[in-house]
Amino acid sequence: MTISVQAILDGNRRALAKAITLVESHLPEHIEQAQALLDQVLPHTGNSLRIGISGVPGVGKSTFIEAFGLYLISQGKKVAVLAVDPSSPLAGGSILGDKTRMEYLARDERAFIRPSPTSGSLGGVANKTRESILLVEAAGYDVVLVETVGVGQSEYEVAGMVDFFTVLMLPNAGDELQGIKKGILELADALLINKADGDSVNLAEMTKRHYENAFHLLRQTSFWTPQVKTISSLENTHVDSVWGMMLDYELRSKKQDRFAIKRARQNRNWLETLVQQSLSRLLMSHAEAQQLWPELEQEVMAGRMTPFNAANKIIALL
Repeated sequence: MTISVQAILDGNRRALAKAITLVESHLPEHIEQAQALLDQVLPHTGNSLRIGISGVPGVGKSTFIEAFGLYLISQGKKVAVLAVDPSSPLAGGSILGDKTRMEYLARDERAFIRPSPTSGSLGGVANKTRESILLVEAAGYDVVLVETVGVGQSEYEVAGMVDFFTVLMLPNAGDELQGIKKGILELADALLINKADGDSVNLAEMTKRHYENAFHLLRQTSFWTPQVKTISSLENTHVDSVWGMMLDYELRSKKQDRFAIKRARQNRNWLETLVQQSLSRLLMSHAEAQQLWPELEQEVMAGRMTPFNAANKIIALL
């Protein structure tokens, strides 16, 4: 697959789409080409603000992303939307319908929306999304929105690849009603109470106070205290204040060198994950290890060998 690096740097959308398709490929020759391409564009990356957006199904992520994206474009920004979703396209999920759910944003030349294919492995999807972030940055996009459905591990994966992590909530006062856990509160830089319109305005304000109190109970060691805002994506209210809050976060974090430190730590973690995945693939393709594995498994299951010793025997073959 021949892709012009200069075309990507010039913001050619077709070249960018082809480049992302290349990094998503599992073919060995494509993986090699993709890494060579990423090496070439790497000096032109890192200039965007990376924002993670999560929330339970039905919270209005697509409506928010469209309203927010259009606002950013009105401020002279170029916006890329990437989706991370571990669910199967056959069984449903949010990602494959992105372009139809964000009709107005998708039609704007200053926006780029890319759903991520998945083979059931969240880690693989997350790694490809990290590489896609580099590509859209090289293509000149100022703001990268990474969307995930708010169920479990995907939130942790996305929080580990963005500068600012936002969780959208519905206007109800009990966190148990939305399945949100304390860990998610610790990840979030902001909670947005969406659908704060019509009869839900008062309930949204009550929910806001509920989560503000929850944040006060968490130990704050950072320069930033997570904020809670009420918004209405449908009526397009307070969307501008969300961007103002994110710019404030960026300014504060850069003043204290936290911005660069956070990205460096994310890169280090990404490296460690890739090394672990590579070792796992190497083990799975090692003929002698695969032959020995069932025997050792039986020994462990029968209680004749400890799992630790069995694992060491397999690893020793490498």
